[in-house]
Amino acid sequence: MIAGDGIGPEVMGEAVRVLTAVGGLEFEHLPWSASHYLRTGVTIPPDGYDTLRGFDAILVGALGDPRVPDNRHARDILLGTRTALDLYVNYRPIRLLDARLCPLKGRTPDAVNFAVVRENTEGVYVGVGGRFKAGTPDEIAIQEEINTYKGVNRIVRYAFECARARGLRRVCMADKSNAMPDGHALWQRVFAEVKPEYADIEATHLYIDALAMWLVQDPARFDVIVTNNLFGDIITDLGAALQGGLGMAASGNLHPGRTSMFEPVHGSAPPLAGKNDANPIGAILSAALMLETLGRAEDARRVERAVEEAVRAGEVTKDVGGTLGTREAGEAVLRRLG
Repeated sequence: MIAGDGIGPEVMGEAVRVLTAVGGLEFEHLPWSASHYLRTGVTIPPDGYDTLRGFDAILVGALGDPRVPDNRHARDILLGTRTALDLYVNYRPIRLLDARLCPLKGRTPDAVNFAVVRENTEGVYVGVGGRFKAGTPDEIAIQEEINTYKGVNRIVRYAFECARARGLRRVCMADKSNAMPDGHALWQRVFAEVKPEYADIEATHLYIDALAMWLVQDPARFDVIVTNNLFGDIITDLGAALQGGLGMAASGNLHPGRTSMFEPVHGSAPPLAGKNDANPIGAILSAALMLETLGRAEDARRVERAVEEAVRAGEVTKDVGGTLGTREAGEAVLRRLG
């Protein structure tokens, strides 16, 4: 457990209470955070990634603090863990729990129920590039996007396997190969190679801008979307808005069969810290996703049902139309767990 910064300790506290109620887990709390970095000068210990590999799973609250302007601790803990543990899948389920939360008119929960499978270790986030003559009128900034056959192949295959395992019938790959014909030609090639192996799955392609349009006009047309690191980062925030906001959104950073990391996607929201205002649902649903990945699918469904009942009863925080605080919203879920 890495509670992290800002509202992280508060939402993590509710996730831990839910997991404790479910039972059968042992927790070790790691202090890695902005406060830890400012106190010790250490973002993550030299053996930190090896330490993380020794756990069955990692659950993170949130990271980011204005006292560390470059957020180097968050980069080392989150992006560093994704790379060091090769967590090549970023899995984001987008599920609307109550129609009143969707900003699109007339949309029911059945219309907003899909998953985004985002490549998590390549793309433009790998840090290849640089700046020349920085701070001058002649400044040049270069940020390279990296795509490898190995990376694209395994994320595309994961998307098809994800659809098949969940009984879904559609996979859509999104790229921008019309404007980026070199890097994204590789995505086109791999998708064309892989899809015949999954004849039971309907395989389609959209340019990312068109996909963004269809997410607003007709989200029901999607089951599983697979795309690169940058595009996946963007459209999952759009997906979170469709399900009621970032406070409702869960995610998993996965490597099948290995230690994986789970986190709500809302960030640390420093202005809300310590006010009992933060929405704990994203953290609790991330914990449910962790349970499912650890082979405890029925326990995951129990948690998800308890969350859904609390949301539909309006026993939630103010950002999704309720009146409860963080702790009280967590208690509303706990009561429904029995």
